[in-house]
Amino acid sequence: MQGEGISVGGTDGVGGTGDIPSAPQDTRRRGPVVAALMLAMALAALDSTIVSTAIPQIVGDLGGFSVFSWLFSGYLLAVTVTLPIYGKLSDTFGRKPVLIAGSILFLIGSALCAVAWNMGALIAFRIVQGLGGGALQGTVQTLAADLYPLEERPKIQAKLSTVWAASSIAGPALGGLIAAYADWRWIFLINLPIGAVALWLIVRHLHEPQREKAPRGRTDWAGALAVFACGGVLLTALVQGGVAWGWLSAPSLALFTGGLLLAAAVVIVERRAAEPIIPGWVWRRRTIAAVNLALGALGLLMVAPTVFLPTYAQSVLGLAPVAAGFVLSVMTLSWPVSAALSQHVYRRLGFRDTALIGIGGAALFLFAFPFLPYPGQAWQPALIMLLLGAALGLFQLPLIVGVQSTVGWSERGTATASILFCRQIGQTLGAALFGAVANGVLTSRLGGAGSLDSVARSLENTADPASVADPERLRRAVDSAVDTVYVGAGCAAALALLVLAFLAPRRFPVIGADTPENGEVSAPESGTSTELAPRESPVNRPAD
Repeated sequence: MQGEGISVGGTDGVGGTGDIPSAPQDTRRRGPVVAALMLAMALAALDSTIVSTAIPQIVGDLGGFSVFSWLFSGYLLAVTVTLPIYGKLSDTFGRKPVLIAGSILFLIGSALCAVAWNMGALIAFRIVQGLGGGALQGTVQTLAADLYPLEERPKIQAKLSTVWAASSIAGPALGGLIAAYADWRWIFLINLPIGAVALWLIVRHLHEPQREKAPRGRTDWAGALAVFACGGVLLTALVQGGVAWGWLSAPSLALFTGGLLLAAAVVIVERRAAEPIIPGWVWRRRTIAAVNLALGALGLLMVAPTVFLPTYAQSVLGLAPVAAGFVLSVMTLSWPVSAALSQHVYRRLGFRDTALIGIGGAALFLFAFPFLPYPGQAWQPALIMLLLGAALGLFQLPLIVGVQSTVGWSERGTATASILFCRQIGQTLGAALFGAVANGVLTSRLGGAGSLDSVARSLENTADPASVADPERLRRAVDSAVDTVYVGAGCAAALALLVLAFLAPRRFPVIGADTPENGEVSAPESGTSTELAPRESPVNRPAD
């Protein structure tokens, strides 16, 4: 396979054979490009957290309380279904044009959101934002692997993880300040200068080498449309099921039936396409398929802390919103530190075994949550979240770096998009599944009355004692519901552990960072291969 690299700082060159660019590796001149990637990632990372704190002001201005959840669901739908499309496009046309187009589309969506005149328009413009956000998330992760050889990839991944951590902490505070002291529209306008700087750095400093002239297959636009339609219908059914309508109601059954028919259409279209958007090798290769499933389980389990822990902290522990946010944010402090240090572990143990340690620890910490005393102290769940972040840092980063290191340049965008896509699908499934579980527990504990939303609203209004008939009963019901969700998240972690233990190869077939530039050595994925270790030679790429 012919591989190409990326030059930075204005030096163009033609990549030689192998996965390593033939252009000089000037680490000092990578700085502007890395800064651009971090700014682009910050746009995507800040988006949800900064918007969530301004919802009361947005609803007060525009109305539409009954549908405001689509401000998040619509964005999530657009990001999820476009990830595999952008991954394939970046492999076909290059990373730079896809990242530029996605950034421009995201900024156009931001500007439109700032001038929205009602909730329907704002939701539509959020979907436009999401269409650009899919390019930001997938292409930034792919470029990070393009810019750095294997032994240096944890550095850039740790930086990107730090961006997510900082955004999760700064986003709610910044959104609250803007909502309190300025108009909520500035939440979207603030994206424009950040995005403009990122775009300028990308255009000025990121230079991809001329690719070898070869016949280029037709872009699979039919497959892209089918994937978008199928993902949109199925995710709409999952997001709205049990919320806007019952799971067994006519709308749910119609959406699930339509989604399954569209899924069959995707399979038919993709099997006939010369260059499919979702190529079959993504699932035929044992390493990538196992990591896809494992990170899908990660998306599933992440719903417990990100969605349910803030309600637990405020409802059960009685914390203010800022203090409740801190209980969750400690996880985002330990995660990037653990991710940055993970290279020292996987260089000795390998990618799979390091990830097994991480997800094994995560399962233990999730299962420990229900054993916290009631009502308990804030430091107790905070400690569990700190340990959980450290465990997940050991789990996620080695798998992402490992998969990116088993493919060459022309497949890296597709492979990266596939694992991010599966993580997003897991998160959407988790929101629907655990939401139904939590509501079921609450209904049982409260004698058939109440849901998580209604209970949370009641507990927020404790300043008026008459509004809460039995606050202690409500708190215990929420405690039971969240405990059950954490048990479910622990089961998802155990599932990821089993997938890695029995499906993933013990040693990933790696294209090493020190592979000679005069060629690659191919080996079948089912054969004997090793990972880059302190005294080992780097190996080899999987055969299709």
